[in-house]
Amino acid sequence: MSHLHYTLSTIMYAQVFVLLTAISSSLGSPALQDALRGSLSFHGINVSFPGDPSYARVSSPFNLRFSFHPVAVTFPKNPKEVSEVIRIGVSQKLNVVARSGGHSYIANGLGGTDGTLVADLMNLSNITVDSATGTAIIESGNRLGDIITELANEGRALPHGVCPYVGIGGHASFGGFGFTSRMWGLTLDTITAVNTVLANGTILRATEYNYPDLFWGLRGSASSFGITTSIEVATLPAPPSATIFQYTWDLNVTAAAQGLAAFQSFVQTNIPAYLGGEINLSRGPSAGTITFELLGGWYAPIEGLNATLMPLLSQLPNRPRTLIQTGTYLNSATILAGGSLDTERPDGHDTFYAKSLMTPESSPISDKALFAFVQYIANQGFTSQMEWFVQFELYGGKNSAINSVSLNATAFAHRNSIFTIQFYASAPEKAPPYPSSGFTFLDDMVQTLISNSPANWEFGAYPNYIDDKLVNWRQQYYGSHYARLHSLKDKYDPQDLFKFPTAIDE
Repeated sequence: MSHLHYTLSTIMYAQVFVLLTAISSSLGSPALQDALRGSLSFHGINVSFPGDPSYARVSSPFNLRFSFHPVAVTFPKNPKEVSEVIRIGVSQKLNVVARSGGHSYIANGLGGTDGTLVADLMNLSNITVDSATGTAIIESGNRLGDIITELANEGRALPHGVCPYVGIGGHASFGGFGFTSRMWGLTLDTITAVNTVLANGTILRATEYNYPDLFWGLRGSASSFGITTSIEVATLPAPPSATIFQYTWDLNVTAAAQGLAAFQSFVQTNIPAYLGGEINLSRGPSAGTITFELLGGWYAPIEGLNATLMPLLSQLPNRPRTLIQTGTYLNSATILAGGSLDTERPDGHDTFYAKSLMTPESSPISDKALFAFVQYIANQGFTSQMEWFVQFELYGGKNSAINSVSLNATAFAHRNSIFTIQFYASAPEKAPPYPSSGFTFLDDMVQTLISNSPANWEFGAYPNYIDDKLVNWRQQYYGSHYARLHSLKDKYDPQDLFKFPTAIDE
């Protein structure tokens, strides 16, 4: 063995040793594990520790770009057990986080770092509906697929996203957008009460009248202040029928930029609230092209759809690939979920980086910015090794229920947006490692819009499309509300127990 080879081997061994030592330290000493196991067992709380057969599975994030090692993953069955998990975490000087569905883009449900005590809420899975009032109590372990199905059985519905595996906990805490949101608002806009457990173990019910300051903060940043065990929501009657429409083109740069501009102008006309939708963009069939899809929901009789869309479709090329499906509301939700709402099937994983922009109604995206953006994705997007898409989700426009809510009514800080744009790029085969070129590809894509817009362009970002590399996330996610949220953190979690990378700072 050469001296150089020996030296390099020694260095590599030392680096691996330091890494393993750091991981081992973050997972807790045997004494800590014994103390946690004893305390949790005393209260009848199931738990998985490092080294247990279940640990690798229950600590696996949705986004495999991350790999965190909780000190333990607990499975409380009711609010009292959640309270005990919190008290035990405090006694051992551990940070505690809740996990609902586990779909956090940056694994905040695992703490976003090593050594966190996780309260997995999967056992809190009850849903009850009061048929007289329409109020539903939804425990935080439920996923959207379960909620959609259960409410539909009662003839009721909520605004929410389309992925059946997403947990209601984070979804409702930070927004909750879906195709019915222009008609009904965000998921958090339907919340009438939040049942939560505070950092001192107190179990309480926050409403407009009980703990109104906390109730405000829980509708926009709940996981910074406590562990929500259930929400009480005002459900809506499910529409008698619903139509999912899909028009798809392969367009060159000029046509695609004009299509986006036409869509932006169209949604600022007097379109009805029961029209929801988005533009989806993806890699085109050749360099200089993109696949351009108009996907939407129409929650009214089908007879009015063509006349409503005609002003937009007349500005887009002829002969799109078209698919229009009309049926029950439950059928529409199933279509948007990819064909199934069944959450018993194993959930998948991805390895990805995502960003978002929420664009202001007061300053629509300029033609210059749209052209620069489309030119980028049609060329660099074609040659990129990443699997990517971009969604222009329709939040605002005329008659939007999202924007009809007062800015200060909840902690959600964006009530004047036209679009939420999601930029999403997966690693090849959706498997790690994530290439460094993926970050540059997506960052530069977003920058084409920002750099070609006014210097004072008041855009924001959507906190459910959480971005671990967003430097000014406090302003982008929470805007003018951050100072008030910070004060609430001082009041309800002064020891910063509920801590993760994008938690409200103590």
